[in-house]
Amino acid sequence: MTLPQGTGPLAGVKILDLSWIVAGPTVGRAMADYGATVIRVESPTRVDTARVVGPFHRDEPGVENSGLYGNVNAGKWGLTLDLRVSGGQDIFRRLAVWSDIVCESFTAGVLARWQLDYQHLRELKPDLIMLSSTLLGQNGPYNQVSGFGSQGAGMAGIQDLAGWPDRAPAGPFGPYTDYPAPRFALTALLAALDHRNRTGEGVFIDQAQAEGSMQLLAPALIDYKNGGPALQRRGNDDPQMCPHGVYPCLVPDGRDESWVAIAVATDEQWRTLAELLAADGSMSFDQRRQAQSEIDAALSQWTSSRSAAEVEDSLQSAGISAHRLATTEDAANDPQLVHRNHFLRLAHSLHGETVVEGPRYILSDTPAEPARPAPQYGEHNELILQEVLGLSEREIGELAASGALS
Repeated sequence: MTLPQGTGPLAGVKILDLSWIVAGPTVGRAMADYGATVIRVESPTRVDTARVVGPFHRDEPGVENSGLYGNVNAGKWGLTLDLRVSGGQDIFRRLAVWSDIVCESFTAGVLARWQLDYQHLRELKPDLIMLSSTLLGQNGPYNQVSGFGSQGAGMAGIQDLAGWPDRAPAGPFGPYTDYPAPRFALTALLAALDHRNRTGEGVFIDQAQAEGSMQLLAPALIDYKNGGPALQRRGNDDPQMCPHGVYPCLVPDGRDESWVAIAVATDEQWRTLAELLAADGSMSFDQRRQAQSEIDAALSQWTSSRSAAEVEDSLQSAGISAHRLATTEDAANDPQLVHRNHFLRLAHSLHGETVVEGPRYILSDTPAEPARPAPQYGEHNELILQEVLGLSEREIGELAASGALS
C-alpha cells in the first residue's frame, strides 16, 4: 500500500517533511514538483507561522487561507502528528522507515530528546538521508539560537549591507536566508541521493542557513581577508556601474508613485544615454563617478517627464538595462512570467481555486508542476495512516484519542 506516485525525475522518492515556515518547506515543494512523494507533518497544537502570514484568500486571515503556506507546500500530502505523545513518536518512526529522506528544522537537540534524531533513526533505516536545517547548525556556541531568516541575515552580515550609508541598516526585505538556503539544501539532498544510489549509504546533512547564505558574500569576504576594505552600505550606488539607481517617472492614474531602475555598465551605454540627456558622452567611468550627483539630477529630470513604460521601452531598445517598478497586477501580466507559466492555478476544495508559483527549473524531457494544492490541516491523516502504514480505522481512532493526531 502507498500513496499515488508522482511523475518526473524524482518519482518514487519518499520524503517526510517536518520543516516549517519557508526555508525547509521550500525544499520539499521543489522535490514534490519533480515527482517525489512528500508527506508534510504538522503539529496539531502549534500552528506553522506560515499559515498566519498573508496574502490571504479574500483578504481573510485564517490558517487555511495563507497564500504563503499554500505556495511552499503545494504538491504535498498533509498529516498532523504530536511528537510529544508516544503514539505520535511511534508513527513518526514507522514513517521514517518508509521514507528515503527526512527533513526537519527543529532547534538542535529537540529530536534527540525524543530519540527521533538521525542517530536513532538510522538504527531503524541505515540508508536514511536526513536534512536538519537550522539558522546556525547542530553544534557550536550558537546552536541553540532560533529565529527566522531575518535573524539569519543579521548573523551572516547581510542585514547590515542594505540601506543608505548615512542611516541605520534597513536589511533586505523579509527573512532573507529563507530564500538562498533552500537552494543549497536542495543541491545537497540530490547529491545525497546520488551517493546513496552508488554506495547504499545514508547521509546526514547539517545545514546552517546563515552560513550557507554567507556564500553570497564570498567575493567581499575574500577581498576583506586579503586586506581590502569591509563592504559597506551604499544605497543604490554600484562600484562598477554609473549611473545606477531608481528614478521617478510620471505617475499614471490610480497610482501613488512610479519609478524606473536604470543601470549603465559600459562607456557605449553611457554615450547612448548621454545623447538622450544632452550630456557629455565622452565622460569616462571615473569622471561619471565624480559627477554622479549631477548625472542623477539630470536623469531624474528626464525620467520625471515620461511614463515608466516609455522610459523602459526606449532604454531597453537602446541596449541599456532598465525596468519599471512592477505592481502585483504588472507581475501577473508580465510577458516573461506568462511565457514561463510562472503563476499556476490549481483547483482547491476549500477556495475553489488557488494560485502558486511554478517550478524555478524547467527540464526539457520531464516538465514539472505541483500535482495538488497545499494540504489543509490534517487533510490526509486517514489516507496516509491507512495506505502507507496499513492502520485500521480502530487503530486510527485510538491514536486520535491519545492526542497523537489532534
